[in-house]
Amino acid sequence: MNLEYIAQQIVNGLILGSMYAMVAIGFSMIYGIIRLINFAHGDVVMIGAFLTLGLMQVVGAPFPLVALAVLAAGAAMGILIEKAAFRPMRGAPQVTGFIASLAVSIMLQNLGILFLTAQPRNFAFPDYLQKVIHIGGVSFRTVDLIIMLSALSLMGTLMLLVKKTKMGVAMRATAENIDVARLMGININRTIMATFAVGSALAGIAGLMWGGKFGQIDPLLGFIPGLKSFVAAVIGGVGSIPGAIIGGYVLGLSEVLFVGLLPPIYSAYRDAFVFATLILILLILPNGILGKKMEDRA
Repeated sequence: MNLEYIAQQIVNGLILGSMYAMVAIGFSMIYGIIRLINFAHGDVVMIGAFLTLGLMQVVGAPFPLVALAVLAAGAAMGILIEKAAFRPMRGAPQVTGFIASLAVSIMLQNLGILFLTAQPRNFAFPDYLQKVIHIGGVSFRTVDLIIMLSALSLMGTLMLLVKKTKMGVAMRATAENIDVARLMGININRTIMATFAVGSALAGIAGLMWGGKFGQIDPLLGFIPGLKSFVAAVIGGVGSIPGAIIGGYVLGLSEVLFVGLLPPIYSAYRDAFVFATLILILLILPNGILGKKMEDRA
């Protein structure tokens, strides 16, 4: 094991962490606004992956247009889920929303199996996106570079949206205290809908990235990435967007280094390692890396 090998594993971890962070942001945004863990969020990753497959390999649409379409479709799916499943039961006990999110997740998975079959599909980007780039002893494909740069640019844009725009101010105010935000004249329904749209748009584009990175997709694709991204959100501090980003990269790097630096016999336990990492971090930081105690909120 040499420095080049370790550097390669770090790059692989950053790529995986970028995808985890994209999905984790949605979990944190939605929880921060309405205190809901939306387990259907991971299935938007699957929808984004299949939409990418259809547009690129069936329709033959160019990659930039596909990326925009996936962002728009992810946002539309988030709005649909919020309006149809969660808005009617707003104000109900938290466990009701939790069960509803599981129901929506299972429904989306089974609809995928019904209309797309459970057969895994090969997912191949065009050759120009598969070109291998070598920098020193580290190598990665063009699509890997696009994943990292796109994730950073989209997350940076989101941070600006939250910090600098009127809608971002409304989101932050609603996250602090939804009742006070309503009394201040903020349109709560529109703010929550926008939160679902933004989070789901990022999850949809993460599906595009996931398919491009691993080369195979199926209707159950979103379950494991969604679950691990939720772990990343908790590690970073659920409800915190910067925490979700940090948690995604911490989890991606930890998982890849666990597999890459230990003997191959341990690679089968990578999922167990993910949850062991969660437990370890929460033992030290019960609210996550950047999380707040509930009593700290207004």
